[in-house]
Amino acid sequence: MAIIPLIKPYMTQEIKDRVAAVLDSGYLTEGPVTKDFESAIRRCIGCKHAIAVTSCTTGLEMALRALGIGSGDEVIVPDYTYPATADVVGIVGATAVIVDVSPQTMLIDYDALEAAITPRTKAVIPVSLFGNPLDHDRLAKIKKKHGIYIVEDAACALGAEYKGTKIGNQADITVFSHHPRKFITTGEGGTITTNNDEWAAWMDSYKHFGMGASLSREGAVFTRIGSNYKLSNILAAVGLGQMYHFDELLDRRIYLADNYLKLLKDVDGVEIPQTTPGGKHSYQSFCIFVRERDRIMQEMRTKGIEVQIGTYALHVHPAFTAGPQIVYRGPFNNSRHAYERCLTLPLYHELSETDQHVVISVLKELL
Repeated sequence: MAIIPLIKPYMTQEIKDRVAAVLDSGYLTEGPVTKDFESAIRRCIGCKHAIAVTSCTTGLEMALRALGIGSGDEVIVPDYTYPATADVVGIVGATAVIVDVSPQTMLIDYDALEAAITPRTKAVIPVSLFGNPLDHDRLAKIKKKHGIYIVEDAACALGAEYKGTKIGNQADITVFSHHPRKFITTGEGGTITTNNDEWAAWMDSYKHFGMGASLSREGAVFTRIGSNYKLSNILAAVGLGQMYHFDELLDRRIYLADNYLKLLKDVDGVEIPQTTPGGKHSYQSFCIFVRERDRIMQEMRTKGIEVQIGTYALHVHPAFTAGPQIVYRGPFNNSRHAYERCLTLPLYHELSETDQHVVISVLKELL
């Protein structure tokens, strides 16, 4: 076990008591606790609708379905992202058009995005990677010019802001993750946010087997084919307990990230990815670029410091071989650079400044 882990979920006795209360209630599926969790997310972001689901992946799938995207349509995604971003495009039967990212931010290259738009393009799924917000001014211009939807994969970006507005308000539909590496976690789970009443109602129905809002004498009325993407009260209780400490948890992450930046200021051999101008980074992950990343990663792990790659370059994986549902608009020099050099350092609420000094001391030694 690592002496300094990569991540450690914030888990207090208060949160454990909330879970125990749900278990004692006997109401384990989605119910009032899930609704309270949705309300907490909605208040935090300032959006109109928040819909808790089983994962960010199923949330992205639901977003595309709510927008009517399917066979014959194209959806543009960045190459440097977790596979789920492109997976959901194939799941709904559309074609994923994959483009490169910016070398400075690792976010989607907006020029490459615009150049990839065709008459078949219905949407783009840009990723606010690691908590770094997207340039929503640029995206809004592209949306207006070409008439496409923006579905933001904000898996890592709860708490991030662009020009003073929290992420979750700018895109047509935004989807967050509550995986254990995220600072608000439910174990597994996600939340969809939107300010569009029609899409919100459709997605809420879809995740409840297509159930409509009205009831008949016989019970529920099912108005469409749907699925079961509900988040249980048990999982929601974990996230709700953390949401009561949201500002504290976010402030601590930003403080620790700023401390890393100070410690790395004059370290040769380390590049710091840029934060989007006008953006507030939420630092789900603190990432750097280093040469010989894999060697450094393995040696740091040997010394008891858990570090990790950033994420994946889709074009090198066989699941994303070019074909009818995968189209590449390369080259992918920047994505490949990030895939080979991005290193994620430990970051979590209980991480101490002493631990940070150890992390950077070992990194400098290996560099």
